Amino acid sequence: MDSLDYEILNILKKNARKKASDISKEIHLSVSTVIERIRKMESSGVIEAYTIITNEHKVGNDLTALMEISLDHPRYNESFSTKIMEHPNIISCYYLTGDFDFMIKISCRSSEHLEQIHKWIKDQEGVRSTKTHIVLRNIKNIYSSLPSAEEE
Repeated sequence: MDSLDYEILNILKKNARKKASDISKEIHLSVSTVIERIRKMESSGVIEAYTIITNEHKVGNDLTALMEISLDHPRYNESFSTKIMEHPNIISCYYLTGDFDFMIKISCRSSEHLEQIHKWIKDQEGVRSTKTHIVLRNIKNIYSSLPSAEEE
């Protein structure tokens, strides 16, 4: 990857629906070159997917929570991870170092809905303890970080 690939990624990061012709004008490359570079980044796995970002409140999810989870033993990691992948309100999950094994992000309708999800998590085999944090306000929510030109 070179600086032009990073420029393309930064443009797509802001708007993944931007046309190759518009990108080509912005970075002064031919449309075919832009398309070729995007396809290379897709096939190499640099670009994993294109998605949408919804306004959680407008789709009915008025509560976001972060939950730390400890398991009794590492043998439960795989089955726990599989179960977490199935739950539609768990929007991210991280395996951690430190006092807790996992950190999950939950987006749900209400505190009652969060309570149901919390009970479901506690019912999973191997879950020893949880610690829940309610998000008051989203300050920054980006989905990927790209090196700046100075870092290359």
